Amino acid sequence: MSEATLSDFDRKLSAVLARAIPGFQRLQMSERLSGGASQETYRIVIDDGGKQRELAMRRAPGGVYVDQTPGHPGLAAEAKLMQCAKRAGVAEPEVFCMLEAGDGLGDGFIMQWLDGIALGAQVVRAPQLEAIRPRLAYLCGEILAKIHTIDVVETGLDQLLDQLTPTEYLEQTWQKYREYDTPQPMIDFTGRWLSDHLPAEQVPALVHNDFRNGNVMFDENGVVAVLDWEVAHIGDPMRDLGWICTNSWRFGRSDLPVGGFGTYEALFAGYESITATPVDPECVKWWEVFGSFWWAIGCLGMAEHYRRGPDKTVERPAIGRRTSECQVDCVNLLIPGAVDLVANPVGQSDDMPRVDELLTSVHDFLHGDVMQQTAGRTNFLARVAGNSLDIALRELRLGGMACAAELARLRQLFEEPLADLSTLRWRLVNGLRDGTVVLDRPQLAEHLRATVVNQIAIDQPKYSGFKRATENS
Repeated sequence: MSEATLSDFDRKLSAVLARAIPGFQRLQMSERLSGGASQETYRIVIDDGGKQRELAMRRAPGGVYVDQTPGHPGLAAEAKLMQCAKRAGVAEPEVFCMLEAGDGLGDGFIMQWLDGIALGAQVVRAPQLEAIRPRLAYLCGEILAKIHTIDVVETGLDQLLDQLTPTEYLEQTWQKYREYDTPQPMIDFTGRWLSDHLPAEQVPALVHNDFRNGNVMFDENGVVAVLDWEVAHIGDPMRDLGWICTNSWRFGRSDLPVGGFGTYEALFAGYESITATPVDPECVKWWEVFGSFWWAIGCLGMAEHYRRGPDKTVERPAIGRRTSECQVDCVNLLIPGAVDLVANPVGQSDDMPRVDELLTSVHDFLHGDVMQQTAGRTNFLARVAGNSLDIALRELRLGGMACAAELARLRQLFEEPLADLSTLRWRLVNGLRDGTVVLDRPQLAEHLRATVVNQIAIDQPKYSGFKRATENS
């Protein structure tokens, strides 16, 4: 790649590499990787003294400069966290430099490229991990114990990170959802349950806060690196153990609760081998429920971010629809039982072409021609866009009937035969928030279960939580 053919992005990146990497001669290529909806990740290939070398870059979406906010200490803190963890014996890439304001690339840092498997679906299925996979839960327990024993005062992390009790974390998360101004009764039901069952206070520790399958890189020898420290804080260390057990990160292997590759017992044994402190399974369960609650709201935040920008990718609204996956996990954890699903309608419109045919034609184009002729992130986003059209098609078929059934149940629940759906949804949400609707109210669990399960039938009927919710129906 000659200087004359470099894009503006690559010219700026080359200047940073020349400053930070001894032996750097020229940039050969840079590409943004698929995934990473919260932060951008790039693979960089350079000529380093006549040899090809790979690096990685993490930066804020859209290359902006982001002020530190509660719950998001920033990429500079993320880099420092990785360095502290590495010194504590946690597998981490070496961080080479931080991006500076004058670089014109936004917030971020450049680090060592490591090879391994980080995609969650591959972690639970890749043949090369078959021998080590039964050990991964134990190894994750060991690593979490090492993270939780890092001295936050000695390292100065206490000056960079928020400190949160479970009560504060619950309220902070619930308040963020309230600001989205969307009535999601199962989220409020779960928030009420969490508030009523708060765990005993633990000694505060460094919490990774996003330690899960998909943010840990593995190879045939074990753990290669712990990634994505962007939401770390100081708080209850059991948050990390509950989060890796949350069903969203099992990638279809719901029979193995730890990341889809291991058992609770193996995770706890690995943890206790380092800390010698017994793990309370009930506390971990609380954080597992919180994990689905937190990610249900986080998914809504992705949709909100799409509306506000600056990174208006097709991925964000698609992730927004995943809130129903987390809500059905809350149903399965808190109010399991039989559920009635609305039936597919019989007959079709006489329109030529029908709306479903238009959507199907675009879906087939994306999954066919576009995916066959693209690679990398464009290929990934074509798949995401096609999946979003699948949701739209199911919404056309099932959405009207699901809403009609929801309205009928709400009218019966509140004895309001003339009220509209939005009014009754808000009445239920507000009642759950202020306590006037009790969690054991007759017909409430049945209503929430039916509403959430019918929504996941539209959003992602292949999700493991949907199968679990309907296996006895």
